[in-house]
Amino acid sequence: MADPYSTLGVAKGASEAEIKKAYRKLAKELHPDTNRDNPKAAERFSQVAAAYDLLSDKDKRAQFDRGEIDENGQPRNPFAGGGNPFGGGGFRQGPGGFSGSAEGMDFGDIFDGLFGGRGRGGGPGGGFGRQAPPPKGANVAYRLAVPFEDAATLKPQRITLSDGKTIDLKLPAGVESGTQMKLGGKGQPGPGGAGDAIVTIEIGTHGFFTRDGDNVRIDLPISLVEAVKGGPVKVPTVDGAVMLNVPKGATSGKTLRLRERGFTGKSGKRGDQLVTLIVDLPPADAALEAFVEGWTDSRNPRAKLGV
Repeated sequence: MADPYSTLGVAKGASEAEIKKAYRKLAKELHPDTNRDNPKAAERFSQVAAAYDLLSDKDKRAQFDRGEIDENGQPRNPFAGGGNPFGGGGFRQGPGGFSGSAEGMDFGDIFDGLFGGRGRGGGPGGGFGRQAPPPKGANVAYRLAVPFEDAATLKPQRITLSDGKTIDLKLPAGVESGTQMKLGGKGQPGPGGAGDAIVTIEIGTHGFFTRDGDNVRIDLPISLVEAVKGGPVKVPTVDGAVMLNVPKGATSGKTLRLRERGFTGKSGKRGDQLVTLIVDLPPADAALEAFVEGWTDSRNPRAKLGV
């Protein structure tokens, strides 16, 4: 992958908002679902997602800017450029193998310490024992937009990978925006096997549902007749519409509870749906105005407010 700043088309000193704006613009243009006949767009989409994954993480971005990690988020090779990672003068070969600028500093001993004390191979030069396993390919970052109701009911989501293949993803209990899921072996190929796909979940907002922990809230308009007489009314839930019994004399602000109609928590138990009643009066209703002309209410409904 190229430099992540270049991939997103932003300057190195770009703000978080500028980086997010650039990512959203490119992700919308390159998303595989709208570029099914263009495999290059899917590859570019993967690169854009990986670049945003790195730059949206403050720690990773700082490490990249300092040159500690590369554009794939992997530590940079400490031996690159032929420099001496241990400081001091160069190395020379002595009778007992390689040693540094200080007498008796054995090259093999240094690597024994670095690589966990692995035994050396035979031979006059000391040498190394087992070599480190070949590296895996780079991870690939994805962001998956999940509709509100789907997240609440844990409906499986289909995701298109950079190679054009699709996977049905099972959402975990307790899912929320920012939840990350790892798909093993679905990243970039490498000498030691493929890396992983890291999927970050983004739960969408809803027109009338809101999330409150594992509960779902909704403001439900009811008519004056329904408030006075009470009775069953239809109410939407994330699982579909159900009937809710409104008590007689219900007032605006009264909250009723529908059990286990919310999000599934990490414990596996579902939250509830909290329904707040809002009495909705018709505008300019002559019959209602005539009724209240001959009706009085001696109560002060604002007494608790001290007025």
